[in-house]
Amino acid sequence: MSSPWSLQPEGSPETSRLIIERAHEDLVTGNAREEGLRAVRDLVRDSWRRSLAHLVGAEAPPPLDLSAEELAEYRRTHPLAGVMEMVRGLLLPGETTESGVVVAVGDAAGRLLWVEGDRRVRTLTGDMGFVAGANWSEDAVGTAAPGTAIALDRSVQIRQAEHFNRLVHPWSCTAAPVHDPETRRLLGVIDVTGGLEAVTPQARLLVDATARAIEGELLVARLRARAEQPRPVRRPPRRTGRAILRVLGRDRAVLEVTGEGLETATELTARHAELMLMMTTHRQGVSAERLGELLYGDPSAAVTVRSEVVRLRKVLKGAAPFLEISSRPYRLGAEVQTDAHEMMSLLDRGAHRVALAAYRGDVLPDSLAPGVEEVRDSVRRALREALMSEARIDVLLAFADTDAGADDVELLRLCLAMLPPRSPRRAGLVARVERLEAS
Repeated sequence: MSSPWSLQPEGSPETSRLIIERAHEDLVTGNAREEGLRAVRDLVRDSWRRSLAHLVGAEAPPPLDLSAEELAEYRRTHPLAGVMEMVRGLLLPGETTESGVVVAVGDAAGRLLWVEGDRRVRTLTGDMGFVAGANWSEDAVGTAAPGTAIALDRSVQIRQAEHFNRLVHPWSCTAAPVHDPETRRLLGVIDVTGGLEAVTPQARLLVDATARAIEGELLVARLRARAEQPRPVRRPPRRTGRAILRVLGRDRAVLEVTGEGLETATELTARHAELMLMMTTHRQGVSAERLGELLYGDPSAAVTVRSEVVRLRKVLKGAAPFLEISSRPYRLGAEVQTDAHEMMSLLDRGAHRVALAAYRGDVLPDSLAPGVEEVRDSVRRALREALMSEARIDVLLAFADTDAGADDVELLRLCLAMLPPRSPRRAGLVARVERLEAS
């Protein structure tokens, strides 16, 4: 089946990209002129002003609102989960990975839940943070089809430099909101992102038609379920707090807790930080003897481990009561995320630039615990391998400026190979390579 995105736009946009880029630059630098802004569509100009009012950064990557585990659970229960096959069939027929566009489905808050489509385009858009779990509302990233469609509650098309965020200027997108077929409550948004073929009149008709088809399918499925099944018993959701252990670039980890009436940030001792990291890494549970090996390199240190666990329990009782530590094996009573695992989740989703921004340094850099050293090495290795195999040159250069990449000759040589011959960055990189190879 041929791709519906093979049609190219007829002619050039009414307003040239250069004029829009200049108006955008004047606006974000505080030098906006009315005559320049008049060259921009009213819809876009109004959205730019809303973006400024919400203090949206013109080059900031979108926030990642959902961890991998939260995303999986949320998708499983979201009303649009049952229509994803329909979305794929209508917007990505044929060879999905070579469609030339990316199709995203988000929730009513603008958080992307599914991002699928052309493999190459997904790699490039993922680099700017267009990945599942990221927040693409207007409040978060400014003018973009998903967030602006939600803000206006109608379908929109945003071309290239009309985006508020400069990182998104190479792309164009069409999006339409999806509503509950009975209450008309906003359920989410459908978006198609790619080149200018994603903002043709045909693209808008197809995305609008897909949104209406989804609403019809939701209504049919709902009526069928009512006819076939008894009304389910409503159970109150299980309430619990959310905890994240921040270990990147910190000698003493910070445990951040939200929910259940709590909002705390507790700095842990070095040993408690190591102990918490080991229990979050070994979620299935770990014995005292194994913890002795991981923390002290000695399984006979189990007695010391038990004493530290007793002290850590007292700390958690005040900071995070839902994180009770069970024994035999030692295991946390609720799931704890680490910022290191969240960064690696970003890498898995192709959001290299966002992952690098989240990498604030090595895991507990001063720790000599064998288990911590193993985690530290695996995180650094995962970051390096992902960036060197898939990232763009600007992301690689930023990585080369971190402590993790500063002395990496192979990385520096890869940057040189990717840079154009006349790039002003070449001389500095050559000097660094020569210095490192001479030392």
